[in-house]
Amino acid sequence: MTVSELIVPLENEQATAAIASKLAAYCQQGAVFYLQGDLGAGKTTFSRFLLQALGHQGNVKSPTYTLVETYQLANLTVYHFDLYRLHDPEELEFMGIRDYFQPGHLCLIEWPERGQPLLPAPDLALTLTRTGPDSRQLLINAQSPRGQQIMEQLN
Repeated sequence: MTVSELIVPLENEQATAAIASKLAAYCQQGAVFYLQGDLGAGKTTFSRFLLQALGHQGNVKSPTYTLVETYQLANLTVYHFDLYRLHDPEELEFMGIRDYFQPGHLCLIEWPERGQPLLPAPDLALTLTRTGPDSRQLLINAQSPRGQQIMEQLN
């Protein structure tokens, strides 16, 4: 049985860190993750936990103003995008957006709808929803064969 969708309740930040750590184990070959949810839903927090689980030791800052932050890890390059302040998707062309999406790169994209139609389809769509003051729900949806492979390993 193939699982293409998974709902994970996140009661606190420790639960978010746990699922991010579990997911990190299966994205070492790279992937494209769309991070969706309202302001304050936890997209950047999830990204921080994922980067830490992948081995990043320093701070993880939101790329709200820079659009992208690069993290060169031992065996993986991670690009963390935040497109919230993007005015026009064409701005992505000027920054060479296609160069970021190479095999072996992990691309985490917050607010991906603002970059359409210039972004590639995601391997996984991760949607965070607030369920309480400190709790969230994470919906993980496989959107490609690579995403399906990650989901099978995750399950």
